[in-house]
Amino acid sequence: MTEQELELKRIANQIRQDIILMLAEAQSGHPGGALSAADIVACLFFHELRVDPQNPHWPLRDRFVLCKGHAAPVLYAALAEKGFFPKEELLGLRKINRILQGHPDMKKIPGVDMSTGSLGQGLSVANGMALAARLDQRDYRVYALLGDGELAEGQVWEAVLAAAHYRLDQLTAFVDCNGLQIDGTTAQVMNTNPLPEKFSAFGWNVLEIDGHDVAQILKALALAREAKGVPTVILAATVKGKGVSFMENQVGWHGTAPSAEQKEQSLKELWEEAASLG
Repeated sequence: MTEQELELKRIANQIRQDIILMLAEAQSGHPGGALSAADIVACLFFHELRVDPQNPHWPLRDRFVLCKGHAAPVLYAALAEKGFFPKEELLGLRKINRILQGHPDMKKIPGVDMSTGSLGQGLSVANGMALAARLDQRDYRVYALLGDGELAEGQVWEAVLAAAHYRLDQLTAFVDCNGLQIDGTTAQVMNTNPLPEKFSAFGWNVLEIDGHDVAQILKALALAREAKGVPTVILAATVKGKGVSFMENQVGWHGTAPSAEQKEQSLKELWEEAASLG
């Protein structure tokens, strides 16, 4: 592992620690899908995205849409780590008169490009952002992160069709394929497999990776930048609740906050991982 990859793993670990701290303090929220996306979000905000924490509305910035808005803690942790707002704000998650609510709010939170929460709508917004870049003759890129359960929403597939039709090669979509959603496995609730064949049939450039392997994430992002005339989807195989042993692959941790004892156990495991990264 290169030093850059190690640093990104360290950042992902810190993001996971902050997710646990936020949710334990709030006693509300969604740990499973936030933890599963931490490596992807770390690579985006600390390697890929052209953003300026001192100028959140910089017109030439790259855009990021967290389509699965309930995973907001992973975005909040990354934004705080990047310097968009003080890390002290993280402990205000889901509290009255604080900026970090249960779903991202673009009007209140520096660095949030789109308010999300209603599943299925985010990719359509990302399409619009990519089209705006073309119309304004700007070179910024647009990234969207969807949940695999979210793919059961019909609007997602309308957006997939439109993105290919308009040849939005400035658009890259990640799908966090952790296989679980609030009611069970994605295969049981609404089976959308096979995803590679579906996206290919719609005309997308399809990449399949391990969503916890930083080297694979970085390589996929580089390949996405090289794709011309087509949007790219990165299907990232992940583990829901990644990094906390008793949360991993457990559907009950989709939307359950850890107790004080569970918080301590979670942080102990994450500290041990951090120590192993040097």
